[in-house]
Amino acid sequence: MSLHPQSGVAHPATPIDRTRYRRITTFFAGVILHLVWWDILLRRVVPGRVLASRSERWRTLSRRFRQLAVDMGGVLIKLGQFLSARVDVLPPEVTEELRGLQDEVPPERSEDILAVMAEELGDLEQRFSEIETEPVAAASLGQVHRAYLRPRTSDGEGAEHGLSVVVKVQRPGIERLVQTDLAALRVVARWMMRYPPIRRRADMPALLDEFARTLWEELDYRQEADNAERFAEMFADTEDVDIPFVYRRHSTDRVLVMEDVEAIKIIDLEGIEDAGISRREVAARLLDTYFLQIFEEGFFHADPHPGNLFIKPCDALPGVDEATSQPFCLIFVDFGMVGRIESLMGQNLRKVLLGVTQRDARVLTDAFRDLGFFLPAADLERIVEALDVLLDELWGRNLLELARPDPQEVQELTKEFRDILFDFPFQVPQDFVYLGRAMGILSGLSSTLDPELNPWYQVEKYGQSLLRRQEGRQIGWDVLVDTLKPLVNLPFQMERVMSAAEQGRLRVQAAPDREMTRRLDRLERKVTHLQLTLAAATGLLSGLLYYFMRDRDR
Repeated sequence: MSLHPQSGVAHPATPIDRTRYRRITTFFAGVILHLVWWDILLRRVVPGRVLASRSERWRTLSRRFRQLAVDMGGVLIKLGQFLSARVDVLPPEVTEELRGLQDEVPPERSEDILAVMAEELGDLEQRFSEIETEPVAAASLGQVHRAYLRPRTSDGEGAEHGLSVVVKVQRPGIERLVQTDLAALRVVARWMMRYPPIRRRADMPALLDEFARTLWEELDYRQEADNAERFAEMFADTEDVDIPFVYRRHSTDRVLVMEDVEAIKIIDLEGIEDAGISRREVAARLLDTYFLQIFEEGFFHADPHPGNLFIKPCDALPGVDEATSQPFCLIFVDFGMVGRIESLMGQNLRKVLLGVTQRDARVLTDAFRDLGFFLPAADLERIVEALDVLLDELWGRNLLELARPDPQEVQELTKEFRDILFDFPFQVPQDFVYLGRAMGILSGLSSTLDPELNPWYQVEKYGQSLLRRQEGRQIGWDVLVDTLKPLVNLPFQMERVMSAAEQGRLRVQAAPDREMTRRLDRLERKVTHLQLTLAAATGLLSGLLYYFMRDRDR
């Protein structure tokens, strides 16, 4: 099961750069030795000193890696950008130091870029009336320049009368750099597997293979053109999402020419407000768009960093009140890194969505188990209890509150579930490398746009929509059974309770006030909605029976 397609791009049979290889392995050997000395050996002797110095030590290591990445470029830039987005799992000292790598990539000389273009396209003057030498953007694997197509009189891909386009060109010799960097990182991954806590929770070579597959795919610009066209097809009927047009006639494996869609960067908060656009609506639409990509299409833009998302004011859209906000379109660019979700994983992700929507900790735990998040010996019943408390505690909070939890509350939860934190029965499924990264970036973008955004509202809205729409029938019998089981059992449970009460056998066990209040609130909600829920379940079952009987009779 893999989120990413097997693109079939052959790894170049290019000899690696031995000097570069040694520099990378030497750096990471030093990092590993540092961690062994401080966090394994000294921690047993002077734990207070180790803890007090940890923040500054992490910052120093991250700063050294950032400097190495800027000096060497290639995969190290990409790796640093990847790590900078993992605010969910890495210390802030690391992510803050590496965040600058988004803007610190040094550009290639324009002469070298033009040489690659000429090698791929031939006489550039026959195609472009002008190519700007100053790059629009410099990335780890390629570079983007603005250009202007020469007018055409023959029929072809639209009327190219001096149209402004952007040209994405691979860096010279990038294949050898990628080959060398991945070879060095594979050695580092094997070193990390010697540490038991890492070995139990993550298959580092497998994670690196997933990372490498996507890198090689990013170097195939024809594949990126295919991805862009699929996104354009996905959003063809969506008026508030724009995908740039690909000029295939001018594109090759190493050069990609696309429509110029320069607009307001999604993190240009002042520019968004000056255009009269609601930042809150931008954040909500961004999440809605990703819900569609992940849960419906199973195909998502896996690199939603701020340089790949833009906002453009547009004409009034159906159902939008112009008096409240300027209508806008969300623009995606750079389709080299995409994720594909296979059907089984998609089914379990929808099960996660339904579990959160219904605040059902058991359904949520089962879905996480099926997705591979737990170690084989994990105590699932205890995890259900923890998720149940977390859902009750966190539901309804905005992104700012979630990002800055109350220390007292964290201390209470840590004390209550100390056993889970001590055992830490979790692992990293390799299929979630890029999905987790994308969701981490989206969380950061959404909180920047609107710190008061309630992510639970978005989840609940989409989960209810999933249940109502036709796609809800495609979730699978296991999800359906898990969803309906409580509804089927509820009348019998109530009958047993009433019978026990009539016979004087009903016992009420006292609990702490906080726990009792939570349980009473939950019971009140269930009783209040019992009739509507049973009616909805009856309708759903009737519809399903009709649907499957109809298909059987055909």
